Amino acid sequence: MADVLLHFRFSSSPPLRSLPLPELKRNPGKRATASPIDCRPMILLPRLNAHGVASQTEGPKWWERNAGKNMIDVHSTQELLNQLSEAGDRLVIVEFYGIHVLSFPIIVFQFCRTARDHPDILFLKVDFDENKPMCKRLNVRMLPWFHFYRGADGLLESFSCSLPKFQKLKDAIATHNTPRCSIGPPLGVGNIDLIEASMSLEKSAETSSRER
Repeated sequence: MADVLLHFRFSSSPPLRSLPLPELKRNPGKRATASPIDCRPMILLPRLNAHGVASQTEGPKWWERNAGKNMIDVHSTQELLNQLSEAGDRLVIVEFYGIHVLSFPIIVFQFCRTARDHPDILFLKVDFDENKPMCKRLNVRMLPWFHFYRGADGLLESFSCSLPKFQKLKDAIATHNTPRCSIGPPLGVGNIDLIEASMSLEKSAETSSRER
């Protein structure tokens, strides 16, 4: 989301000339007085002309912003499997999000803050619209949806977590981010042949679209 900056320059009209004082009526034997109309104060302000110039500063969109090296955007099934395999016994949290959800900019901000607070955890972000076959196979029911993985234990927990209930994510981190030693290779996403399943779902989607 590009940031817009507004620059204003103010200029005034030419200096105002001094106005003559109200004419006083002089009567013999009486103090000089001015009529109420003549004595009415007049305040004139210089006219200001505002010239606004809008400029845009290019930067990453909200869903492209990451907290650091421990946060990675995943764009395919193979990338997800590679990240889970390379993580070893490290706790991995996968966030499934959608850019069309209005509350997601704030949720992603909280997710990035949590990633900065836990540099030992690997945080992955998956765009649901970009990876629908994979998300459906992983039983992503609603957005946002979170998966917790760890080494040979595979999938530890999965749940939905809205902004008011973001504490649920922090509680799950406290539960699963404990010292442990797993035996055996990482299970990734379990026994699901994710690549083959995703390919079949993609083919079925293409077939249905052609029939229409």
